[in-house]
Amino acid sequence: MKKTTFSESIDFQIRGGKKLSGTINTNFSKNGSVALLCASLLNKNKTILHGISRIEEVYRLIEVLQSLGVTVRWLKQNTVEITPPANFALEKINKESASKIRSNLMLIGALAHHANEFSLPHAGGCKMGSRTIAAHRYGLENLGIKIVTKEDHYLVRRQKIKAADMVLYEASDTAAINNLLAAALIPDRTVIRFAPPNYQVQEVCFFLEKIGVKIEGIGTTNLVVHGLRECNQPLEYHNSEDPIESMMLIACAVTTNSKLTVRRAPIDFLALELLKLKMMGLKFSLSAPYHSYNGRTKLVDITIFPSTLKAPGDKIHALPYPGINSDNLPFFVPIAAKAKGTTLIHDWMWENRAIYFTELNRLGAQVNLADPHRVFVNGPTNFKPAQVVCPPALRPAMIILIAMLAADGTSVLRNVYSINRGYEEIANRLNAIGADIKIL
Repeated sequence: MKKTTFSESIDFQIRGGKKLSGTINTNFSKNGSVALLCASLLNKNKTILHGISRIEEVYRLIEVLQSLGVTVRWLKQNTVEITPPANFALEKINKESASKIRSNLMLIGALAHHANEFSLPHAGGCKMGSRTIAAHRYGLENLGIKIVTKEDHYLVRRQKIKAADMVLYEASDTAAINNLLAAALIPDRTVIRFAPPNYQVQEVCFFLEKIGVKIEGIGTTNLVVHGLRECNQPLEYHNSEDPIESMMLIACAVTTNSKLTVRRAPIDFLALELLKLKMMGLKFSLSAPYHSYNGRTKLVDITIFPSTLKAPGDKIHALPYPGINSDNLPFFVPIAAKAKGTTLIHDWMWENRAIYFTELNRLGAQVNLADPHRVFVNGPTNFKPAQVVCPPALRPAMIILIAMLAADGTSVLRNVYSINRGYEEIANRLNAIGADIKIL
């Protein structure tokens, strides 16, 4: 497989003020893609995964897998084949690639079944303040896997692996997945309480059921895992669509006051977001539901209509599922900027992310920082073109692009690597529905 280099010098030139129109499909889930790649290491045989995103985060994780001796082959645009080695070369891990992604943490639960001790570089990803691994550490310790934090890496030691009845330290999606992967090959009954039933956690549960693991409570906060002794069989699985991308496309339509149909949207993970938007005055329609290729995730087509919005009477804040998804919260900022009145948006999960929301002020918005977690957004706003450097965080970078789509004139968005981490061919796909984005 050809090595993918990562460049942080790509810029977008956006000629904004144009209406979007037509239909656009929701792409496959970013977080599902990386979680399934990690989960594939449980299988000693070949695993074929469909619906894997061609994004920078996936490329970095694949580079890490290859450095461990895993054979990874793209069979089609979004289909990848993973073949594990007889013995993982854990001492040869690609530290540069591993340190650029958060998803490398989910390797712990799978790799602990292949080695008694190994090191993993500290996780990277979006720069939004300190991100604890306490939920990973405390959960895995119950299963006999100890994580020691060193200066630039985590030292993982497997003691006697055993089943357990645990409570997650916090509602962490990646920690829930890590513990699921560890429990999957413990031939006993493991209980994981306070596990967020978010879309990527359910995706991993569906995959584990495919390999023969019995899981009770999928879609709830209590998971009971009946693990296997081993998995050694050819596997094939379909990843489902990304509700966060659906929300991004909805925000593009709302902010540009366009009529747009967003197809293949995972409705169970967007229901509250759509209700909040309805209360703000957004007009939309939903198709009859149908299923994703995995046969489990429920999808709809959402048509957004031009609407006059008003600020909600209460704050907008994220909560573990079924609350507003934390990754969807930033998309309410450009939407609130188009609404009449003042909207309070409370981003309590991250120390620094709300600060990035004020970058929209460079495009004429009135986003006032109350404290590191809360902003007041005053509207309605007529966005103005500007030149902005992408913040080092995926969703805050994307909302700047959305505002630029609405700004009448030419804007430049610098260093879009953080956007390419999570969105596949985003410029070309938006151009197909009426945007004018030039890749510099």
